Amino acid sequence: MIDEISWIAVYPEIILFAMTCVIAMVDLGVKTPMRGLTYRLSLLTLGVVAILQAVYASADVTMYAFGNMVVSDTMGNWLKCFATVAVMVTLVYGRPYAAQRDMLRGGEIFTLSMFGLLGMFVMISGNNFLVIYLGLELLTLSSYALVALRRDNATATEAAMKYFVLGAMASGFLLYGMSMMYGATGTLDVNAVFKAIASGQVRHQVLVFGLVFIVAGLAFKLGVVPFHMWIPDVYQGAPTAITLMIGGAPKLAAFAIVIRLLVEGMLPLAFDWQQMLMVLAIGSLLIGNLAAIAQTNVKRMLAFSTISQMGFVLLGLMSGVVNGNTLSAANAYSSAMFYVVSYVLTTLASFGVLLLLSREGFESEEIADFAGLNQRSPLYAAVMAVCLFSLAGIPPMVGFYAKLSVLQALMASGDSMYLALAVFAVMMSLIGAFYYLRVIKVMYFDEPITATHVVAPLDVRVVLCINGALVLVLGILPSGLMALCARSVLQMLNT
Repeated sequence: MIDEISWIAVYPEIILFAMTCVIAMVDLGVKTPMRGLTYRLSLLTLGVVAILQAVYASADVTMYAFGNMVVSDTMGNWLKCFATVAVMVTLVYGRPYAAQRDMLRGGEIFTLSMFGLLGMFVMISGNNFLVIYLGLELLTLSSYALVALRRDNATATEAAMKYFVLGAMASGFLLYGMSMMYGATGTLDVNAVFKAIASGQVRHQVLVFGLVFIVAGLAFKLGVVPFHMWIPDVYQGAPTAITLMIGGAPKLAAFAIVIRLLVEGMLPLAFDWQQMLMVLAIGSLLIGNLAAIAQTNVKRMLAFSTISQMGFVLLGLMSGVVNGNTLSAANAYSSAMFYVVSYVLTTLASFGVLLLLSREGFESEEIADFAGLNQRSPLYAAVMAVCLFSLAGIPPMVGFYAKLSVLQALMASGDSMYLALAVFAVMMSLIGAFYYLRVIKVMYFDEPITATHVVAPLDVRVVLCINGALVLVLGILPSGLMALCARSVLQMLNT
């Protein structure tokens, strides 16, 4: 019999699922091209769910539900709250773009986005290998359909096919790794796997073999080298609104399952998986930054930028256990969480500007399309500049403190190898600054190609201004978000 706590733990998920089904039915009767009723219902639902998640997170209570298969804790609830807000912002930015490209003929963009968010919730709350995998599949299947939403567009269809084929392979890696873990430990429960590994009675070779496949699957979801090949093609080929949908909120869910599987489930194997993450991080920082320099397409440039940014997240994740000592774990994992949250915030605003510049029949994707943006629209040029400065790690933007917190976590380990990694990461950031500053130079110092003034609906303007301001304000006053991440991770480690 399912107890009351189990239902309380998943109230937000129940509300989200029920309302998504209601919205799908209501949309059948909506005839307006902009799907106004569907849009408002979607935002209202997401707003309520985000508030509910924030209330759950503020309570600082950990609940295990449905026979320990689901966990509701502070870290998970904050990540779900941030993911919900990210999807809300994405829908606000993406609606005008989608309407111009005949992607709102039905309300699929809203319902699929919300089903994708439900998948993220399941991933974040999963305390069982199969539950995590089910959430992952719900998210990825929704993402494949979203990428292919422009059925008459060959580029989008090609991107969807690439995403589907490579995504299926990555899911296979992850599932095979999980099956190896089950074979070795005899359980699918994350906490029970931890206890089985810690007991030392399981063959280490079998565990490491399964671990390799799990890390490979997780690396694909994060989009790090050498599992990064889908990122540039899908980012460029997908409609820009959908690129933001798959490049924003899902990064929070990917971070969560890395924490659930590797930290909560396999911390005794930290020596093994940290070495793997180190190789992935070095490759991502190197290839991501060097390849981005050669790009002339902004979406493709931001795709390679994502790869290098995820390399930084891995640096935070791999510095939690030093020589078997877990004293710096809370600092390391909270710095990685802070980095992911600040990265998603910055990504939302940068793609928001990209969506604004796109007009009917014209995709504003090339760096040259940003020429003279400051003369055409100083406000949007300023928002984009703030985002690019943040991604480059230039103070006082939030991206600077995100990078600094990860570097401090590396330095705090006191290990000479980690110190060398910190120096390497700084050098790669200097290289990365070139391609971000190049776009700023084009916006402020090049002559505009077109005199078209950038116009946007009121809701888009308001949200974009708040979004850009947060990137700056959280850089000037980062302590609140840092403390929130630290408290969340500390509670997760203690339970």
